[in-house]
Amino acid sequence: MKREKLIALRGNRTLTATAQILGITRQMLGAIEKGERTPSLNLAKKISSHYGASMEELFFNDNRHKTFPKSNPTGTEG
Repeated sequence: MKREKLIALRGNRTLTATAQILGITRQMLGAIEKGERTPSLNLAKKISSHYGASMEELFFNDNRHKTFPKSNPTGTEG
């Protein structure tokens, strides 16, 4: 899943400049933004702090609080 919030928060700053501030490669930051890599806990904290946002807001699915109907709503088997 692409992390649009990270890309939006980066704004006009380049991947290279942002990655340098965070102490990682631009390739790593690009992979995190594309959802291809998951940052370590320490890196996620650093990214969250840099952007002034919570880790939950940046790295967790927005649908995590939605409830889903039970697969068997009538309570009968089959």
